[in-house]
Order: sequence, then C-alpha cells, then structure tokens
Amino acid sequence: MVDPLHTEPSVRETTTEARAGSTPGVARNVLVIGTLLVVIFFAIIVFVGRS
Repeated sequence: MVDPLHTEPSVRETTTEARAGSTPGVARNVLVIGTLLVVIFFAIIVFVGRS
C-alpha cells in the first residue's frame, strides 16, 4: 500500500524534454510518398483497364 505522506514529488517537463529530442517528420514523409504512389498506381490501373 502506498503511503500518501512519503510519495515522490511530481516531475514537471516541457513537451520537448519529455520527448527527449526533436521530431524530424520522417513518418509524415513516408505517409505522403506512399499515398501518392498508391494514387498513381490506381490511376494507371484505371487507364490501362479502359483499353
């Protein structure tokens, strides 16, 4: 059981300190490029399928 009189103090950190660094946005780039490739492939399939 936890003793309420002997608890550790809470830690206050900024969001950057909590993340321990910066966010370069690599996942966003992969998502955008992948989505564009899927749209291009679907367009190719549609145009080739009409022939």
